[in-house]
Amino acid sequence: MRRFALSIVLAFAVSASLSAGEWASLFNGKNLDNWIQKNGTATYRIEGDAITGKTNEGSPNSFLCTKKLYGDFELEFEVKVANELNSGVQIRSQTKEVPEGSKAKFGRVNGPQVEIEASGGKGAEAGYVYGEATGRGWLTTPERLKPHKHFKDGEWNQFRVVAKGPKIETWINGQHIETLVDEAIYKTHAKGFIGLQVHGIRKGTGPYEVSWKNIKIKELK
Repeated sequence: MRRFALSIVLAFAVSASLSAGEWASLFNGKNLDNWIQKNGTATYRIEGDAITGKTNEGSPNSFLCTKKLYGDFELEFEVKVANELNSGVQIRSQTKEVPEGSKAKFGRVNGPQVEIEASGGKGAEAGYVYGEATGRGWLTTPERLKPHKHFKDGEWNQFRVVAKGPKIETWINGQHIETLVDEAIYKTHAKGFIGLQVHGIRKGTGPYEVSWKNIKIKELK
């Protein structure tokens, strides 16, 4: 009887381990073969152990996107951004259909975006969730959209994002930032790519850079 009970415990432990998934690196440190650029003409390069994006004046928002699509997951990465540039990481995102006659290879990237922005003197909205090209603006509700200074300007910052069903949670440097429960965005964007954004800039400004490293994901069952 004791042996049978032990077998049940071991089987449950193995099952739980499998259901929890394993961490996988999204950047192999050698090339960008697992990624594809959509929209914009910003440049992305490998610099040491990081992916660095550089603005291109006159370009709309640019996105370096995973070829693989993800639904429920836990995502971690480190990011450093120029104080003058805001950025973001797309999650569960898609591209719109390319209009007939357009020469564009990909339609407009759209979906939830975790904001990346230097704090500045008064704080900013890093870690909140924006609806990139969804027509909704901020998905984070106005009463929760409070500027804060948990993002360390000019330094590497550690982000954690957990997307499970209609709930999206974010942390910056271990500080919980947002819990968003949005059934509407989940209905349209339950699964999609991860995208590293280089934001467009005003004429006569830049160039500015943003870098990401230690990008890893664990799919949730």
